Amino acid sequence: MADSPGLPLRLSTVIVPVHRWSEGGRETWRRAEELGFHTAYTYDHLSWRSFRDRPWFGALRTLTAAACATGTLRLGTLVTSPNFRHPVTLAKELITLDDVAGGRITLGIGSGGTGFDATALGHEAWPPAERSERFAEFLRLLDRLLSEGGTGGVSYQGEYYAAHEVRTIPGCVQRPRLPFTVAANGPRAMRLAARHGQAWVTSGDPATFNGSADSFHAGLARQVERMERVCEEAGREPGSLGRVLLDAAGFQPIGVSPLASVAAFVDYAGRCAELGFTELVLHWPVPDSVFAADPGVFEDIATEGLAQLAG
Repeated sequence: MADSPGLPLRLSTVIVPVHRWSEGGRETWRRAEELGFHTAYTYDHLSWRSFRDRPWFGALRTLTAAACATGTLRLGTLVTSPNFRHPVTLAKELITLDDVAGGRITLGIGSGGTGFDATALGHEAWPPAERSERFAEFLRLLDRLLSEGGTGGVSYQGEYYAAHEVRTIPGCVQRPRLPFTVAANGPRAMRLAARHGQAWVTSGDPATFNGSADSFHAGLARQVERMERVCEEAGREPGSLGRVLLDAAGFQPIGVSPLASVAAFVDYAGRCAELGFTELVLHWPVPDSVFAADPGVFEDIATEGLAQLAG
């Protein structure tokens, strides 16, 4: 499984899948490993916001290639959702990916939104209540498929998903299955994170976007308090659930810019560490996009940021 809470703060990155493998893709993932990032994630979307009319490659195939191009870097999605996936086929893809990567895969997973993915298969975007219900069922079945799919297989009949004697042999390299990092803002998703997750991921409270740095961090503190209460109510030690923060500044104005300078990152990371976050995820710079940032500053943050925080 992934590192447990209580260990030092980790720094990770998310590399959006926009580069042809022969034109910078391979080198980017290798560079992430060279820079010492703990995990390199990618978005699991069919397309995304302002990138809709730009190159965009599939997440799981990209991660398979990245697994072959690296040796120690953890890899993962941030996040996979039910919008265009089914637990049975996803489980088979994940055990294959975990095998190729030698047990270096983390599945970031969430309920999905109402963007392009939600309607790409020709149906209307699901209402929020249905999306929440689907996610709960999706996560429950996927957990079983990855943990229990040996001889005899897994059978399940739910409202939205079904499986009949599905085998997932030999299972994940990581036992009992690869770790789940569950995206959650609301109470129901937080309960799912407490039940199924090895970690919880958030980008912060959307209500505090477009505000000040202080309001953003205050919103984070409230989210942490809610997650701790949910864990306690579920009979789980709050400290046993990792806390992952995806940098929202890459796609929302949040009053703080951790990639502006090493000093800005150190301040940001220090405040997040005080809230018990165990992993920070920064967007790899993409020129001429919402993820544009100074590559030199980004690399300095990767190599020096946490050391300065510890100092």
